[in-house]
Amino acid sequence: MADDADEGSASSVLRSKRDATRYQILVQIAERQPAVSQQEIADAIGVTAQAVSDYLGGLVEEGFVEKGGRGRYEVSKEGVDWLISRTDELRAFTAHVAEDVIGQVEVETAIATDAIEEGEPVTLSMAGGVLRATPGEDGGATAVAVTSATEGRDVGITDFQGVLDYELGEVTIVSLPTVVDGGSAAADPGVIADYATGHDLVAVAGAEAVAAARVAEIDPEIRFGTPEAVREAATKGLDVLLLAAADRLAAHTETLREGTVGYEMVEAADR
Repeated sequence: MADDADEGSASSVLRSKRDATRYQILVQIAERQPAVSQQEIADAIGVTAQAVSDYLGGLVEEGFVEKGGRGRYEVSKEGVDWLISRTDELRAFTAHVAEDVIGQVEVETAIATDAIEEGEPVTLSMAGGVLRATPGEDGGATAVAVTSATEGRDVGITDFQGVLDYELGEVTIVSLPTVVDGGSAAADPGVIADYATGHDLVAVAGAEAVAAARVAEIDPEIRFGTPEAVREAATKGLDVLLLAAADRLAAHTETLREGTVGYEMVEAADR
């Protein structure tokens, strides 16, 4: 099945010029409605009046904008919902950039890859879902140690510079029927085991998922607080296999979408 996390790990407003322009036009209409000047919108967002007219035609056709008389437009409920969803994506993505990529915190904790002295510059990297600090300034993201540490110990770091270069992890969700529809007995343990080999972590949600993992001889790393834990693992660069009963899916997919984490839904029924 195609990815359900709305075009990947970053907000589509950032990755799509079309969505970015549509977003800006809807915001301008919401601010000016019902009397809307296409030229004023064009001047405000830096495109031509003809481009605004073309986009408006598409937005009206999709039901995002309601057209009244000449020069009268209003954002529909569907348009407001679309704006809210994209705004939530932007908010989550910027929070991820600030907290996980740039590291806009006063003091962060990393694992020392070698002995580090307080005050020493370090290079930052992400490995195994854990922030690492290496003595020296040889990478794109650097910081300064505020504590000393031996290899393998935790070290405090601050004064972040640059961008931490790593890819977000992805989540594969194996949908399991609830017990009244067959539960773990409807799943092929061999298929589940095959999926598990290609992921860094396995998480389970629901008793059906626990039983399915046990039959497949898998010991899951995540069993509790799975929506937040799975999202956190993926944002730290880990690929996660999530076994989830059908009645647990909504909570997980909503949390992943909020974190702009890419995911794929698969089935594990007997074949």
